[in-house]
Amino acid sequence: MSDLFSFPAKRGMSSHHKIIGNCDIWLTPPEIIKGLGSFDLDPCAAPDPRPWETAKHHYNERDNGLILPWHGRVWMNPPYDHRVIGSWLGRLADHGNGVALIYARTETEIFHKFVWNKADAILFFKGRLTFYKPCGDKAAGNGGAPSCLVAYGPENARSLIEANYDNPVFAGKYVKL
Repeated sequence: MSDLFSFPAKRGMSSHHKIIGNCDIWLTPPEIIKGLGSFDLDPCAAPDPRPWETAKHHYNERDNGLILPWHGRVWMNPPYDHRVIGSWLGRLADHGNGVALIYARTETEIFHKFVWNKADAILFFKGRLTFYKPCGDKAAGNGGAPSCLVAYGPENARSLIEANYDNPVFAGKYVKL
Protein backbone atom coordinates (compact mmCIF):
# COMPACT_ATOMS: atom_id res chain seq x y z
CA MET A 1 0.00 0.00 0.00
CA SER A 2 1.26 3.44 -0.87
CA ASP A 3 2.20 5.69 2.04
CA LEU A 4 0.16 8.44 0.37
CA PHE A 5 -3.04 6.64 1.33
CA SER A 6 -1.99 4.96 4.59
CA PHE A 7 -3.81 5.77 7.78
CA PRO A 8 -3.52 4.45 11.32
CA ALA A 9 -5.97 1.61 11.99
CA LYS A 10 -9.29 2.29 13.70
CA ARG A 11 -9.34 6.04 13.07
CA GLY A 12 -12.06 8.07 11.48
CA MET A 13 -11.77 11.15 9.35
CA SER A 14 -10.25 13.03 12.24
CA SER A 15 -8.68 11.93 15.46
CA HIS A 16 -11.78 12.52 17.57
CA HIS A 17 -14.29 10.98 15.16
CA LYS A 18 -15.21 7.42 16.11
CA ILE A 19 -15.87 4.90 13.37
CA ILE A 20 -17.03 1.33 13.32
CA GLY A 21 -14.56 -1.09 11.73
CA ASN A 22 -11.44 -0.21 9.79
CA CYS A 23 -12.88 2.06 7.11
CA ASP A 24 -10.37 4.61 5.81
CA ILE A 25 -12.25 5.41 2.60
CA TRP A 26 -14.94 8.06 2.85
CA LEU A 27 -16.91 9.03 -0.25
CA THR A 28 -18.05 12.50 -1.16
CA PRO A 29 -21.79 12.98 -0.81
CA PRO A 30 -23.15 12.52 -4.36
CA GLU A 31 -25.16 15.75 -4.25
CA ILE A 32 -21.90 17.71 -3.99
CA ILE A 33 -20.48 16.14 -7.14
CA LYS A 34 -23.77 16.65 -8.98
CA GLY A 35 -24.02 20.28 -7.87
CA LEU A 36 -20.55 21.19 -9.16
CA GLY A 37 -20.92 19.79 -12.68
CA SER A 38 -18.76 17.29 -14.52
CA PHE A 39 -15.10 16.63 -13.85
CA ASP A 40 -12.50 15.06 -16.12
CA LEU A 41 -10.35 13.37 -13.47
CA ASP A 42 -10.53 12.19 -9.88
CA PRO A 43 -6.96 11.32 -8.83
CA CYS A 44 -8.11 10.13 -5.36
CA ALA A 45 -11.08 7.99 -6.37
CA ALA A 46 -12.56 5.18 -4.36
CA PRO A 47 -11.78 1.70 -5.66
CA ASP A 48 -14.09 -0.08 -8.11
CA PRO A 49 -16.90 -0.71 -7.90
CA ARG A 50 -17.83 2.74 -6.66
CA PRO A 51 -21.49 3.56 -6.05
CA TRP A 52 -21.36 6.77 -8.16
CA GLU A 53 -18.92 8.37 -10.53
CA THR A 54 -16.99 11.44 -9.49
CA ALA A 55 -15.32 12.12 -12.84
CA LYS A 56 -14.89 10.74 -16.37
CA HIS A 57 -11.52 9.19 -15.40
CA HIS A 58 -10.40 7.85 -12.03
CA TYR A 59 -7.14 6.99 -10.35
CA ASN A 60 -7.42 5.03 -7.14
CA GLU A 61 -5.02 4.04 -4.38
CA ARG A 62 -3.42 1.32 -6.48
CA ASP A 63 -2.74 3.78 -9.32
CA ASN A 64 -1.23 6.48 -7.07
CA GLY A 65 -2.77 9.47 -8.78
CA LEU A 66 -0.24 11.80 -7.24
CA ILE A 67 2.44 10.65 -9.69
CA LEU A 68 0.29 10.08 -12.80
CA PRO A 69 -0.53 12.76 -15.40
CA TRP A 70 -3.49 15.01 -14.64
CA HIS A 71 -5.78 16.48 -17.28
CA GLY A 72 -8.78 18.79 -17.50
CA ARG A 73 -11.00 19.72 -14.62
CA VAL A 74 -10.04 17.76 -11.49
CA TRP A 75 -12.24 16.69 -8.57
CA MET A 76 -10.35 15.79 -5.43
CA ASN A 77 -11.43 14.45 -2.05
CA PRO A 78 -7.86 13.71 -0.96
CA PRO A 79 -6.58 11.54 1.86
CA TYR A 80 -7.09 13.72 4.95
CA ASP A 81 -3.99 12.49 6.75
CA HIS A 82 -1.92 15.57 7.67
CA ARG A 83 1.25 13.82 6.46
CA VAL A 84 0.07 13.61 2.84
CA ILE A 85 -2.72 16.11 2.20
CA GLY A 86 -0.24 18.90 1.42
CA SER A 87 1.23 16.90 -1.46
CA TRP A 88 -2.23 16.48 -2.98
CA LEU A 89 -3.24 20.12 -2.52
CA GLY A 90 0.10 21.29 -3.90
CA ARG A 91 -0.40 19.17 -7.00
CA LEU A 92 -3.92 20.55 -7.53
CA ALA A 93 -2.71 24.12 -6.98
CA ASP A 94 0.01 23.58 -9.58
CA HIS A 95 -2.51 22.02 -11.98
CA GLY A 96 -4.69 25.12 -11.54
CA ASN A 97 -8.02 23.61 -12.63
CA GLY A 98 -10.12 21.82 -10.06
CA VAL A 99 -11.98 21.63 -6.79
CA ALA A 100 -10.91 19.94 -3.54
CA LEU A 101 -13.07 18.90 -0.61
CA ILE A 102 -11.07 19.24 2.60
CA TYR A 103 -11.47 20.02 6.27
CA ALA A 104 -11.70 23.74 6.99
CA ARG A 105 -8.59 23.73 9.16
CA THR A 106 -7.82 27.35 8.38
CA GLU A 107 -5.08 27.69 11.01
CA THR A 108 -2.81 24.99 9.61
CA GLU A 109 0.37 25.53 7.64
CA ILE A 110 -1.05 23.42 4.81
CA PHE A 111 -4.17 25.60 4.57
CA HIS A 112 -2.06 28.75 4.51
CA LYS A 113 0.36 27.43 1.92
CA PHE A 114 -2.03 25.74 -0.53
CA VAL A 115 -5.39 27.39 0.06
CA TRP A 116 -5.04 30.96 1.32
CA ASN A 117 -2.01 31.61 -0.91
CA LYS A 118 -2.93 29.66 -4.07
CA ALA A 119 -6.68 29.06 -4.42
CA ASP A 120 -9.18 31.28 -6.22
CA ALA A 121 -12.15 30.73 -3.88
CA ILE A 122 -13.45 28.75 -0.91
CA LEU A 123 -16.94 27.64 0.02
CA PHE A 124 -17.25 26.97 3.75
CA PHE A 125 -20.16 24.61 4.37
CA LYS A 126 -22.71 25.48 7.01
CA GLY A 127 -22.60 22.61 9.49
CA ARG A 128 -20.72 19.36 9.07
CA LEU A 129 -20.96 17.02 6.11
CA THR A 130 -21.89 13.39 6.39
CA PHE A 131 -19.75 11.24 4.15
CA TYR A 132 -20.52 7.81 2.68
CA LYS A 133 -18.99 4.37 3.00
CA PRO A 134 -17.50 2.64 -0.08
CA CYS A 135 -20.68 0.56 -0.45
CA GLY A 136 -22.71 3.76 -0.85
CA ASP A 137 -24.31 3.77 2.61
CA LYS A 138 -24.35 7.06 4.46
CA ALA A 139 -22.10 7.11 7.53
CA ALA A 140 -23.83 7.04 10.90
CA GLY A 141 -22.26 10.33 12.00
CA ASN A 142 -20.85 13.46 10.45
CA GLY A 143 -17.25 13.90 9.34
CA GLY A 144 -16.11 15.19 12.72
CA ALA A 145 -14.99 18.64 11.56
CA PRO A 146 -16.18 21.47 9.33
CA SER A 147 -15.47 21.07 5.61
CA CYS A 148 -14.92 23.38 2.69
CA LEU A 149 -14.59 23.29 -1.07
CA VAL A 150 -11.45 24.90 -2.46
CA ALA A 151 -11.48 26.12 -6.06
CA TYR A 152 -8.44 26.52 -8.27
CA GLY A 153 -9.09 28.47 -11.45
CA PRO A 154 -11.73 31.16 -12.16
CA GLU A 155 -14.26 28.75 -13.72
CA ASN A 156 -14.15 26.55 -10.63
CA ALA A 157 -14.56 29.57 -8.37
CA ARG A 158 -17.65 30.47 -10.41
CA SER A 159 -18.97 26.91 -10.01
CA LEU A 160 -18.91 27.36 -6.22
CA ILE A 161 -21.07 30.48 -6.51
CA GLU A 162 -23.53 28.79 -8.87
CA ALA A 163 -23.79 25.69 -6.70
CA ASN A 164 -24.31 27.87 -3.62
CA TYR A 165 -27.34 29.59 -5.15
CA ASP A 166 -28.97 26.54 -6.68
CA ASN A 167 -28.60 23.87 -4.01
CA PRO A 168 -29.24 23.94 -0.23
CA VAL A 169 -26.45 21.36 0.24
CA PHE A 170 -24.06 24.21 -0.55
CA ALA A 171 -25.36 26.54 2.17
CA GLY A 172 -22.48 28.36 3.73
CA LYS A 173 -20.09 31.19 3.06
CA TYR A 174 -18.34 31.84 -0.26
CA VAL A 175 -14.98 33.60 -0.07
CA LYS A 176 -13.20 34.91 -3.16
CA LEU A 177 -9.44 34.98 -2.74
